[in-house]
Amino acid sequence: MFIENPLNSSELIFPTLEVCHILGFTVTLGTIAAVDFRVLGLGLRRQKVADLARDLAPWTLAGLVSLLLSGPLMFSSDPDMYYLNRAFQLKMVCLLAAIVFHYTAHRKMVGSDKPGASAKLLASLSLMLWAGVIFGGIFIGFA
Repeated sequence: MFIENPLNSSELIFPTLEVCHILGFTVTLGTIAAVDFRVLGLGLRRQKVADLARDLAPWTLAGLVSLLLSGPLMFSSDPDMYYLNRAFQLKMVCLLAAIVFHYTAHRKMVGSDKPGASAKLLASLSLMLWAGVIFGGIFIGFA
């Protein structure tokens, strides 16, 4: 018995869900990038890295929850198209790596009062992983 996905029953449901997904991603990436740019010495120099990371952590988590709730719903609209799409696969690999990295090495790096010399390398790696998520998402429609 075939059951119709409710996301496919209206022309407005999927685009609305996509807006929620993009907003969640924007908040997540914006807060993480602000901390990473601070580590790299590119702005917000009056704040300590640890304080900035602590202040932005609830926003980062809220954005991450939003995109992790909306993403699987979007996926459910056409799982075969997404599952077989190379850009989507790249996005998922980068997303998993970025989340694991953020809550392990990145958190340890920003938690210290004075991040060491390796902090710039870790901040750059964080930005590259999240950029991979962005590029994967952008090219889903082209792959």
